[in-house]
Amino acid sequence: MTRLVVGQMAPAFETMDLFDQPVSVTALRGRKVLLSFYRYASCPLCNMRINAVIRRHAEWQGKGLEVIAVFQSPPREMRRYVGRQDAPFPMVPDARMAFYKSYGVETSWLGFLRGGARLSVVGQAMAKGFLPGRTNGPVHRVPADFLLDETGRLAHCFYGKDAGDHLDLAVIDAFAAKGP
Repeated sequence: MTRLVVGQMAPAFETMDLFDQPVSVTALRGRKVLLSFYRYASCPLCNMRINAVIRRHAEWQGKGLEVIAVFQSPPREMRRYVGRQDAPFPMVPDARMAFYKSYGVETSWLGFLRGGARLSVVGQAMAKGFLPGRTNGPVHRVPADFLLDETGRLAHCFYGKDAGDHLDLAVIDAFAAKGP
């Protein structure tokens, strides 16, 4: 797969979220977007990250930043696991991984093994009730995050190095605070 680079137009997609509501990257032109790709819906590391994004969402949205989260799980599995968090932003099932391909989101066995070093985060996730369950798609998927500017161009491309590696929240905060 080919990684995307800053300055490129973000690949467009139109789909339905896990509750059958339309989601379109193109429809969000004029607003900044955080587009995050996760692993599978029961991944404890992914659920912890979604939890952190939910806590920041109102502040980011107030600054003009929209959020879209993509999972390699089907809707039923998403509703069963990550969907229980009742995120205030669209969560998109992509079990066929078409959007993962268009954004160059990678898999890595080394990244999967490195993710095992995040035991404290896994422990915190399990304490919050985010227990591992069924795996959908490649277990060795590594996350990726993209920041899109108001024109739909990629302002930041982050490809994770391990199973729990996402763009630092402070980078997203700064992007949200930045004017057009």
